[in-house]
Amino acid sequence: MMAGAAAASDVLSVAGRLAHVDTTDAELIRDGANTLYRLPHGIVARIGRAGTAHIARRELRVARWLANVGVPAIQPVAIPAQPHLVRDRPVTWWELLPPHRVATPSELGAVLNALHRLAVPSELDLPFYDPFVGIDHAMLADAVGIEPADRDWLVRRFDDLRERYRQADYASSRCVLHGDAWQGNIAVTETGRVIVLDLERFAIGPPEWDLVQLAVDYTDFARLGTGDYQAFVSTYGGYDVTGAPRYRLLADIQEFRWVCFTLSKTATRPEAIQETRHRIHCLRGDVPRPWTWTAL
Repeated sequence: MMAGAAAASDVLSVAGRLAHVDTTDAELIRDGANTLYRLPHGIVARIGRAGTAHIARRELRVARWLANVGVPAIQPVAIPAQPHLVRDRPVTWWELLPPHRVATPSELGAVLNALHRLAVPSELDLPFYDPFVGIDHAMLADAVGIEPADRDWLVRRFDDLRERYRQADYASSRCVLHGDAWQGNIAVTETGRVIVLDLERFAIGPPEWDLVQLAVDYTDFARLGTGDYQAFVSTYGGYDVTGAPRYRLLADIQEFRWVCFTLSKTATRPEAIQETRHRIHCLRGDVPRPWTWTAL
């Protein structure tokens, strides 16, 4: 078991006792930005990073708000005092999904169209979307497993993208954003019910941020064909973000974020080192598009 997962399992055990939840035979679902476990009695435990209790509380509020406005979303189990804090890590408890598949591009477009049309809820106190959250000079400087020249390039790239985004001034464009809108964050059950997942990055901001993640799969990676992408555009309402004047800037920032995610894993996951190096070479122009990146 990886060190991160071992630490999370200890947190889970303590949180289970606090919440009176049986964590026996917990099954690890995912060890990523958050750690998820499948538990008995139809419960999923979600363990956040240290210092993110405010985000976990917002997730709970967003889930209840979505249910109230008619958008099917993952819902918390009726356990009081959520989140439970253990070693400053928030633990929340969620309903286990029924058998399901990931959404098609067309289904994702329809969900985003409905979400972006909702009135911005003042009661949730959603933050304005920050595409650089979690990325700073210290994070880049402390990364292990990459060459000094690549580290220096990442710092320069970060500064350039951040300044260009500041000058683009997206502050006037506001709607409710999912914040991590990819097909895997929309579950479709066997009965065709669509359920929105992973509410951590819900925010207010320009709708382009929810569109660009799938768009780069089409323009820069060998992951999405023309027919699927056009179906996404159609169900969203006909707007194609790849034609936007600043699309390349948004795509560059999204891809930089994906590099930084693998970079954050290099200290604990050896396979992340090679993947990070490959992604950096892609961004630096050493590898022609379409790119192939391995998910971690």
